[in-house]
Amino acid sequence: MRTKHVNALIALAAVMLLSFSCFCISRMTRISNQLINCRNHILEFKEKMLHLKNKTERNHQELTKALSKMKYEMTQRKNMSINLVEKKMNTLGKNETTSNTFEILKFFFPHLRKVDRIYPDVIIGKEKTGVSFALGISTVNRGNQSYLKQTLNSLVSRMTPSEEKDSVVIVSVSDRNEDYLKSVVGMITKRFKRQLRSGSLEIISIPAFFYPNISHVKESTDDSGKSESKCIKQVLDFCFLMLYAQPKAMYYLQLEDDIIAKKMYFTKITDFVHNITSKNWFYIEFSILGFIGKLFKSQDLPDFVRFFLMFYKDKPIDLLLRDIFQVKMCNPGENPEKCAERNKQIRIRYKPSLFQHVGIQSSFPGIEQYSKILLIHLRPRDTQRESMSRGRGRSRLPAEPGAQCGAHPRAPGS
Repeated sequence: MRTKHVNALIALAAVMLLSFSCFCISRMTRISNQLINCRNHILEFKEKMLHLKNKTERNHQELTKALSKMKYEMTQRKNMSINLVEKKMNTLGKNETTSNTFEILKFFFPHLRKVDRIYPDVIIGKEKTGVSFALGISTVNRGNQSYLKQTLNSLVSRMTPSEEKDSVVIVSVSDRNEDYLKSVVGMITKRFKRQLRSGSLEIISIPAFFYPNISHVKESTDDSGKSESKCIKQVLDFCFLMLYAQPKAMYYLQLEDDIIAKKMYFTKITDFVHNITSKNWFYIEFSILGFIGKLFKSQDLPDFVRFFLMFYKDKPIDLLLRDIFQVKMCNPGENPEKCAERNKQIRIRYKPSLFQHVGIQSSFPGIEQYSKILLIHLRPRDTQRESMSRGRGRSRLPAEPGAQCGAHPRAPGS
């Protein structure tokens, strides 16, 4: 009996042990499967994180390249444009205030009375104002030859930093050729970055609608007909440039795009103007050639422009400049000697000339010019001897040069 109880207990223990073993094995199997699944999830997550990391690195590299490219482009744009202001006539804001100096044009040209604002088509620069001197340069396409870079380099390189700060050079592109305008802008933004950055150099373009109809000029295939039309346009170009420069500075110096300035020219001009005892001078000639090197008081420019526009169809601008003196300063029936004496007092000539005309290819197509005014002058007795030899003993002053459309003399033999 006792043996049966022992066997039963052993059998029960064995069964319980087996059941527990089976339970443990089953539990461990589930835990193992769970661990395997967890490991797989971890591996999958790790793989996803690695993929995301690689993708993030690629994006970072692409973003770095994009930022570098943007930085490079911004640097290039900054160097090329340097805080430039580009304005179109049709994009001027309603609240933007512009100078009314151009309003006098509507009196002479009825076609401009329908225009709300008369202003340059393109302005590149800082629109600097409040300086002592504005230097105006009107430039047109001369074909394959251009002297503008040489002219600008001569002007800006021979200024001191303080002189550059107290002046502004205005380049007026008076040519309807878009390619020429782009070439001028490209050359100046590349060669004269510092001057553009400081505001001491500007570029403007005269709008095409400004010019009146000049169909009254005879249609001709010869040089005389073409030159007459070009002379008329040149007067208008100078008038527009004068009106734009008038509110910028105390004095306005007229130049052209094919000249070279003498060393320290600006210092000499400044000293000469400041040391003039008379304040009633009409204008100062720093070159006797045509319209080059003429210095005006900015407050007088509208009066000059009005006179030029009254007779722009009749004479070149340098002859009109001589005529305005006769009209305003010489009384009818007055002794010519008194008028000439007054001329010396208010129409002042600086010697020697500070500008040399170097252009051979004229702004008029097909015309070459060889006239130059050297940066030295003949001694008085040499000038008198030359005058006497030309006049065969008659005491007469030689005629002023450059009386064909500013400083554009006729071609040899014309």
